[in-house]
Amino acid sequence: MSSFAELGLSPELLKAVEDQGYTEPSPIQVKAIPLVLQGRDLMGAAQTGTGKTAGFTLPILQRLAHYASNSASPARHPVRALILTPTRELAVQVEESVRAYSKYVPLRVTVVYGGVPMDPQTQALRRGVEILVATPGRLLDHVQQKMLHFPQVEFFVLDEADRMLDMGFMPDVKRIIALLPKKRQNLLFSATFSEEIKKLADSFLQDPVLVEVARRNSVAESITHLALPVARERKRELLAYLARERDWKQVLVFCATRLGANRLAYQLNHDGVQATAIHGDKSQPERQLALEEFKSGKVRVLVATDVAARGLDIEDLPLVVNFDLPNSPEDYVHRIGRTGRAGATGEAISLVSPDEHERLEAIEKMIKLTIPRESVAGFEAGTSATSTSAASGMSDRPRGRAPRGEERGRGREGRESATPHLPRAPARPRPASSRPPADPIFSAPYVSSSVPTTRPQVAAHGSSTRTARPIAALLGGVPKQK
Repeated sequence: MSSFAELGLSPELLKAVEDQGYTEPSPIQVKAIPLVLQGRDLMGAAQTGTGKTAGFTLPILQRLAHYASNSASPARHPVRALILTPTRELAVQVEESVRAYSKYVPLRVTVVYGGVPMDPQTQALRRGVEILVATPGRLLDHVQQKMLHFPQVEFFVLDEADRMLDMGFMPDVKRIIALLPKKRQNLLFSATFSEEIKKLADSFLQDPVLVEVARRNSVAESITHLALPVARERKRELLAYLARERDWKQVLVFCATRLGANRLAYQLNHDGVQATAIHGDKSQPERQLALEEFKSGKVRVLVATDVAARGLDIEDLPLVVNFDLPNSPEDYVHRIGRTGRAGATGEAISLVSPDEHERLEAIEKMIKLTIPRESVAGFEAGTSATSTSAASGMSDRPRGRAPRGEERGRGREGRESATPHLPRAPARPRPASSRPPADPIFSAPYVSSSVPTTRPQVAAHGSSTRTARPIAALLGGVPKQK
């Protein structure tokens, strides 16, 4: 199929698509749009960056077009389509696409997500909205505030369903599904499909059609892959070296943890490579600022965790680097899917330490590709910074001193230190305490009141002593002796 006009879309939508610069539909759009227009439930699988968003947005807009109204009354604008996404970035991206495609159709659209104040979102919801894009947690917040009701929802879209599962959103998703009308059209889209996702689809999709335009867990053919063997403690040094030597202008780097992303961005800036970090601990304004600085070229390296693997839409991103290989091979597909989008070429480089070889093999097995290995001179996996400098007759550290972070049994990155454990010196005997002995009244065991209990004689100011009185006498509990 050579044009969007052949898909049966309205002139208003065709004009909006033309304004976006698209002339030919992608394979997922060719297969999905007619089925959605027919009212079928759908499971759509395609590589990232192939137009899944337009694949469900355009037919939904066409089927809702008869509800379009310029009335200011909120009652004329109930929620009729609900689109759930796992991350804030993806929610914003989907809302922007819906708004662009509905340019000539007066349907209201808004987005709600966490990390920002609720008041502006609440005001938008009060004005009424036909198409709502949301993340699960913030959506339920508005439901609890009695700001949202779904009696007239006709379309439910679960975008990036596998990521929803990975991030633990399934309980929230099921709560939301229980709030929706039984009669509705369901669309489930994802870059990958696992058996768990199929079970989820079976729980709420009615006689769905499976649309796959590529084999599962495949990657775009326009992306070249490369693995660079390197010792774990030299990864940051190699990354900074490559950024300078190859003059990288825009590179997205993935780390395993939020702390690691912050640390790497800080160290790269210290090495003279402009970098910033984006992850779940950042507020939404901070994440938006980091993304804007990266897109504008103010920073060359954007260090991210897997939260950014979905939803980051960076036009013509040339390079993705896996600083840490992901635990799940599927996440490799999502990470490198940020490059090579819409047929463009891209490059995916992975820095692989010896302890990550099994992960690399699992990735190759899943994507059914052999990733070539290439060593960088001076950064081979068996070469350390210490041995390199020692070979040249110089050392970066004072002799006999363990590197910082390796003075204990484990280094800062959680790896085993090369420095052997040293035996501990025997503990010194502690000096006798100079404090006076504790009064036995506070430590002696309990004795029945039938047995006379007296306080032992205590020396007072020298050799003079005084007879202890019964304890009860201190409380006025015994009569005076005659």
